[in-house]
This record gives sequence, C-alpha cells and structure tokens, in this order.
Amino acid sequence: MLQQSIAIGPMGFSLHQLVIGLAFLLALLAGALIGQRHRVAVSDTLFTVLFVAIIAARGVFVIRYWGEYDSLLARLDIRDGGFDILGGLVAALGYAGWALWRSPRQRIPLSGALMVGGLTWGLIAGGSTLIEQQSRPLPDIALTTQEGITTSLPHFAQQEQQPMVVNLWASWCPPCIREMPVFEQAQQAEQDITFVFVNQGESAQQIASFMNQYAFSLENVWQDPANALGQATGANAMPTTLYYNAEGQLVNTHFGELSRATLEQGLERLR
Repeated sequence: MLQQSIAIGPMGFSLHQLVIGLAFLLALLAGALIGQRHRVAVSDTLFTVLFVAIIAARGVFVIRYWGEYDSLLARLDIRDGGFDILGGLVAALGYAGWALWRSPRQRIPLSGALMVGGLTWGLIAGGSTLIEQQSRPLPDIALTTQEGITTSLPHFAQQEQQPMVVNLWASWCPPCIREMPVFEQAQQAEQDITFVFVNQGESAQQIASFMNQYAFSLENVWQDPANALGQATGANAMPTTLYYNAEGQLVNTHFGELSRATLEQGLERLR
C-alpha cells in the first residue's frame, strides 16, 4: 500500500513519502506544543535530524551500489529514489541522541517530538507492511501485445516460469524515457528475469512511433489503453516498476525514475 502513488497535478508521490511527511509534520507540531510549555524551540533540531537522515540514507545507498553509477553527478541525482532507509534511520537516531545529550533544555520537547513522529511512521508503515505481506498476485488484466494479441500478466508468467519486472510507462513521461535505456540493458543481460513494459493509455501507433523515434529495442511492450493495470496496482503516476517473484507475488514496488543502481536493488530480491 505504501508504494502506491498519487498524482497531484504534474507531481507524483508515493504514499510512503506522504506518510514520512505526515510523521515529520506531527513531530514539528508536538515539538512546538511541548517546547512552548518549556520555553524552548526544537524545530531547527528536527529539521537537522531530517537532513542528516536524508544525506545518510543517500550516502549509504550510493556506497552500496557505487559501481552502478557512471559519474559523481549521477550519484548526487536523487531522482532515482536510491536511499537506504536503515542507514538513514541509524544516522538520524545517532544525531538525535547527540542533540539530547548536548542540550538538556531540549530533552523533553525533542524526545516528545521524536516519539510522536516515530510512532506515526512506525504504526502506519508497520501496519501497511503486515497487509502487504498478504498475497498480492499478478493482476488478471487483459492487455494487448504489439502484434494485437490479447494476453495477461498471469498467463504470461505461467509460460515464462520466472520472476517478472513490470514497468508502467507512457511516451509523454520524461522520467520514463530516461530510464528506458537502463531497462533495455537489463533485459538483455538478465536472462532469468522477465521484463514487461505496459504502456498506459496510448495507442499502438503512438507506442510504435515512440520506439522508432528513440530506437529502443525492447521485448514484451504491451498496451493498456484504459489504464486498467495502473488502477489495479495503485500506480496513479508514472513511471512505476513492480517486482513479482516466480510465484507471481508482488515483492517490491518502485515509484519514479530508475537508475542502474535502484534497478539492481530491486532485482536482488528476485534472484
């Protein structure tokens, strides 16, 4: 559920990002209310905790997948969503502990704020994780191949008998275009994983024109003119990449543009 997405105008957000934002806002509110009683402000410290968490989460991820990036600029480009949540959490807790030790006056309001934010995130994320651990099979949605043949992901998975990566995309989506070469390379290299590219809402003619324009050589490019797959999976913004194991169960979702590093992170759970 947390990896479902919503579109707000031209912007797209995963539900997990919104939950983190909500938890931080509630932490700020709690810190302000408790801090008012103790005549001390903790908002600056909370923003620093968040900043430390983001920097650390990105840094740990880049170190883990250093060889998958071509340049320093690519390593700094956070549009690929490459973050190590555990690394960020450890760094944030470490900084928060140091701030509590350094400033005794902040201890009560800062502890209260961190507790409210942590509980909000933990309860929502934990509850959603328990739900997501239940069976989430491949959606049985009628799709159309480039040859005009009607098929479905469960039917195709039964034929292939291996893990499957499903990418939802559209030709008008710039991040979709930027990540296509990454998928093209991966499809050629990963013989034990099936890649399917399901276009959302466009005609076969538009898809063919797009592929010719950019000279992409991809297999399993399918058409979903009614956006039925996006609606069934909660992918309301693009691109979205879904990872299914060999049993056809969803094990991971990535919303937004992929790099070689973030794709590799997703594939690790399928091998």
